[in-house]
Amino acid sequence: MQEPHVTAAEPTEPKGLSWGLESRLQFIDFRLRWEQRINRMDLTEHFGISVPQASLDIAKYTELAPGNLVYDRSSRTYTAAPGFQPLYQRSSAQRYLAELLATKMGVVESAASYIGSAPETDWAPSPWRTINEQTVEAVVRAIRQREAIRVSYQSMTSLDESTRLLSPHALGNDGFRWHVRAFCHKRQRFSDFVLARILHIDGFELCEVDFGLDVHWHTLLTLVLAPHPDLPAAKKRVLELDYGMEDGQVKLPCRQAFLYYTLRRLGLHTKEAPDPLAQQITLKNRDEIQPYIDALTAKS
Repeated sequence: MQEPHVTAAEPTEPKGLSWGLESRLQFIDFRLRWEQRINRMDLTEHFGISVPQASLDIAKYTELAPGNLVYDRSSRTYTAAPGFQPLYQRSSAQRYLAELLATKMGVVESAASYIGSAPETDWAPSPWRTINEQTVEAVVRAIRQREAIRVSYQSMTSLDESTRLLSPHALGNDGFRWHVRAFCHKRQRFSDFVLARILHIDGFELCEVDFGLDVHWHTLLTLVLAPHPDLPAAKKRVLELDYGMEDGQVKLPCRQAFLYYTLRRLGLHTKEAPDPLAQQITLKNRDEIQPYIDALTAKS
């Protein structure tokens, strides 16, 4: 018998609160869910507020979610009630795990994290891609102000750097590297450019490109993933759990511009029928998606 799929109810977040108060209420909610406790000192140390203000914040949270916490007089601490239900999406498991990883990797400072006592955490390492701070600043400025940038770029096809005029409109990450999506005036087409390969910025110019013409960026596709049909039922069930599948499949939204990167990460970038022992999932709607893959290859 198939196990029932249980989905937690989406929290109904309070509206109309000031940004500061809402941040502190989110902090209370987060600590109660993941550390099972909160006291006034936690708030005063993290936000630099007074003890009376911390008391008011906890009272406000209690008003909004009276069934979420109980006061332990012996420890002078509020603890999560048995029927605790998160009030904010900020307390989701996905956000918690992302914050754990970002803190471990040094992307987020421990003092800025809502996590007080983190469990032992590590991750499978990959080589860091070097990013020049000034390059990122220049690219973000160009996107915000609709400017073109003249850059020196190192391509994969030549040992010599080339000068390009790029009109950028978006940033993207393929899971390993950061790209800037831009119109290349040299090749007269939209392409991805790896940020680490921009050697330096040589100036800004007026941009008159219509970014709505970047068809591959604006085309949204749906990839349908499923367990390999030749796998035993037990392994199929494990994959359904791993990928959050329902009825034996999961739908993954993807921009056409990211299509090859996504399929490559999943091991699905070739037409060859995958070996179920080596490649345990399949692209169920490959016939529908293949023309979009071919269109990318034709312009590479």
